[in-house]
Amino acid sequence: MDLRKLKTLIDLVSESNVSELEITEAEGKVRIVKGGGIHTQHFANPAAMVAPLAMAPLSAAPVAAPVLPVVTGHMVKSPMVGTFYRSASPGAKVFVEVGGTVKEGETVCIIEAMKILNEIEADKSGIVTQILCDNGQAVEYGQPLFVIE
Repeated sequence: MDLRKLKTLIDLVSESNVSELEITEAEGKVRIVKGGGIHTQHFANPAAMVAPLAMAPLSAAPVAAPVLPVVTGHMVKSPMVGTFYRSASPGAKVFVEVGGTVKEGETVCIIEAMKILNEIEADKSGIVTQILCDNGQAVEYGQPLFVIE
């Protein structure tokens, strides 16, 4: 995708009520997000990344960093990329609840990766104070899943 076409798309998004635009073409994929000062662009062709990265953001207004809550306690993190499940099957009882006690080595959730169901175990004993993922949510490697105190 050439620079003129990309600039036209950015102008179109900034002047309209559209908040996000994603276009896939033979030479790659472009995603433009309005607001927040965050603009992510993915290209299949690494050489095509040079020109878009030099462009200025749509808005020059300063953007405040999001305020993240302070989490105390031990975090159980995802050991892999996959889909988070709180129970063994859709109708089954969940492995843990907020306020429940877990022992080290006890299964706390399942992460499905490549059609394989992987049981994730607590790496510390204690009380579950927070569940940080929703059932069926995609999770990344190292993403916090639970807080245990």
